[in-house]
Amino acid sequence: MTAGVPDLVCLGEPLVEFTAQASAAGPRRYLQGFGGDTSNTAIAAARQGATVGYISAVGRDRFGDQLRRLWQDEGIDHSQVIENADAPTGIYFVIPDPEGRDFCYYRAGSAASRMTPADLPVATIESARILHLSAISQAISQSASALALAAMRTAKEAGVLVSYDSNLRLNLWPLEAARPVIHKAMADCDIALPSLDDSRLLTGLDDEDAIVDFYHDLGAPVVALKLGAAGALVSSESERRRFPAHQVEAIDATGAGDTFDGVFLATLIDTGCPFTAATRAVVAAALTTTGVGAVAPIPSAAAVDAILQAAGSAAR
Repeated sequence: MTAGVPDLVCLGEPLVEFTAQASAAGPRRYLQGFGGDTSNTAIAAARQGATVGYISAVGRDRFGDQLRRLWQDEGIDHSQVIENADAPTGIYFVIPDPEGRDFCYYRAGSAASRMTPADLPVATIESARILHLSAISQAISQSASALALAAMRTAKEAGVLVSYDSNLRLNLWPLEAARPVIHKAMADCDIALPSLDDSRLLTGLDDEDAIVDFYHDLGAPVVALKLGAAGALVSSESERRRFPAHQVEAIDATGAGDTFDGVFLATLIDTGCPFTAATRAVVAAALTTTGVGAVAPIPSAAAVDAILQAAGSAAR
């Protein structure tokens, strides 16, 4: 567990992941790993050197124990993760593809989905520099949605920055229900981290700059629009820049957006510059796609540094 007060606090639902292995015929074999968007983000930030805490709940089961060991190994403060003896830890299955993933979730009634505003560790949020959460936390249950709103309100009242990822999951809620909730969160956040695919559905807009303008108009001072294999478009209130993706041979895109978020936030905490943050985040997101699963391929700070140093040398 990381000593001291975490600079970045992530809130959401962790999951145990089972990733299908390549199979020409017959039954598939699955490799166990870990997932959950905000847990992935927490790990990505920790691997960049940020001090990170996690707020959630797991079941009193083997999977919950495995997640705690994971966070312990990654140096993430999990003291505010509740253990629920009456609810399971969520799991999911994924069939990887370079262009997308086929997911199957078993998370209904999970420990994290049963959290309520009464479970909110107010002091932990108030002492952070950034609170990060996503729309998934609002989609898994009404009580979890109320928790997310209470967390954002607590952060704003304490002067803590709020980071929000749209992470639209239409298997959890319909677009008509998701749209006003996500737009309200985007209006209340300081750092908007939407993806292009989500945003086209949510806003009805196609143009990337128009989408960024839309989120600025809602109220987000910093917008980092993730463009997948095309990189990212990042905008402050005074400047806008495009960041091409780092080119790799992609195997599995699972968790790439979460890695972008974690590296972006860790670097923003370190430097205060969203454009420096994006420079590192696009490289880290690309490196994540070169392995299988959400967590194992997340790169270290040294791996990102090596790519950027090589690119700098080649440019001279």
